[in-house]
Amino acid sequence: MSKRKAPAAAAKKASTASRQECACGCQPIEIDRLRELAELATEFDLAEIETDACGGVRVVRRASGVPAPAAAPLPPPPVVHVAPPVEKAPTPAEPGTLLTSPFVGTFYRAPAPEAPPFVDLGQAVRKGQVVCIVEAMKLMNEIESEFDGKILEILVKNAEHVEYGQPLFRIEKA
Repeated sequence: MSKRKAPAAAAKKASTASRQECACGCQPIEIDRLRELAELATEFDLAEIETDACGGVRVVRRASGVPAPAAAPLPPPPVVHVAPPVEKAPTPAEPGTLLTSPFVGTFYRAPAPEAPPFVDLGQAVRKGQVVCIVEAMKLMNEIESEFDGKILEILVKNAEHVEYGQPLFRIEKA
């Protein structure tokens, strides 16, 4: 690619180029084409234009002294009246402590599809007792109760996908 920074210098280059054959086999830029480009550059305040050997043209940059076109004024923003926040009555915290998933994986309530679940609703559990399995990366990870207590709620369905930190059980500490 050749850069044309000033019309006079470009005209001189084009006149010598018109006598030589282009390296890629294309026709060199004609003096009339160069004058046409110089007029366009002047008309549109272009500081630099690039042409390739095949006659393609690209505007590289505009003259720096040209002010940017003025943007249309924006309408004033609409007035929005916001009501004061309504104070909600504090919701009572649900009793019990949450047992959360230590992995991303699949939750299973039982060791096998035909086997009874590890724990049921209302059942007492001991610290260290297995309450479910979370399968992660083809590994079956037994999840144990962290304390003695009673199962108040089972928060996940069997064979459901669980995320790290997702609550699995609500247990009332004994």
